[in-house]
Amino acid sequence: MRRRKLKHAAHNHERWVVSYADFITLLFGFFVVMYAVSSVNEGKYRVFSNALHAAFGRVPGPQPAPVAVVSSQPVVVMPAPRVDAAAQRARREEREMKDAADKLARALGRLAASGTARIAVLPRGVVVDIRANVLFASGEARLNPAVAPDLGAVAAVLSELENPIQVEGHTDRVPIATAQFPSNWELSSARAAAVARFFIDGGVAASRVAVLGYADTRPVETDDTAESRARNRRVTLLVHAREPGHSSEIPMAGLSRAGGP
Repeated sequence: MRRRKLKHAAHNHERWVVSYADFITLLFGFFVVMYAVSSVNEGKYRVFSNALHAAFGRVPGPQPAPVAVVSSQPVVVMPAPRVDAAAQRARREEREMKDAADKLARALGRLAASGTARIAVLPRGVVVDIRANVLFASGEARLNPAVAPDLGAVAAVLSELENPIQVEGHTDRVPIATAQFPSNWELSSARAAAVARFFIDGGVAASRVAVLGYADTRPVETDDTAESRARNRRVTLLVHAREPGHSSEIPMAGLSRAGGP
C-alpha cells in the first residue's frame, strides 16, 4: 500500500514576540504600581488597597490613613535650663560687695595711700582696717577732727547700703590702767563706739550698727615691734554680706589685704 507522504508544517520563528510582549506588559504594570505606591496620595492609596483586597478575595474595610514621614531624624527637645536661685543671689551679693568695696576705697583714698587703711572683700563681707593712731590720740577714745572728712565719706557710702555693719575696736598687748579705761577692753569698746556714733550721726541707721571691743585678743601682727603694735591698734569696719560664704576673697587694687579673723 502506497504510503502518503506527510507534509511537515513550517517552523514559526516569531513566537518569541508573544512572550516578549507579555513580559513588557507585566513590567509596565509593575512600574505603574510602584509609581502609584511612591506617590503618597490618600485617594490612590485607598484605590490600590481595595484592588489588592479584591484580588485576594478579601472584603475591603476602612483603612488607616497613610502617615507622612516628615523627617527621619529624631526630634530632640532640650530641657530648659534650670534657674538656680541660690547661685543668682550669690552672684548678685558678690557684685554688691565689690561695688561697696570700690566706693569705700575711693572714700578712704587718702588714708589708703598713706598705708593707714586697708580694705578687702572676704567671704563674710567687706572688711576695712583703719589704724587707731590716725583716729585717736594715745590712750584716748575721742576722734581726731582731722579724719572727720574721711569718715564722713565712709558714712555716706554706708548710708546707701542695707547690710548690717559691725564696728570692732582692737588694741595691742600693752596694758592700760586709767580712771576712764581700767583695761584694754574698755578702751577698745569705747573707740569702736566713737566711730559707730560718728556713722550714725552721718546718716547710717542705728539698727544696722553693732559695736564690739576685742582688746588685744585678735592681733594681726606678732606685737613684738613698735610697727606691729601700731598695726594691731586699729578699728575694723565690717560690712556683712547678706549671703555669707558665697563671696570669694578679692584683693583691692593698690590696697593691702585686711587682716584679722
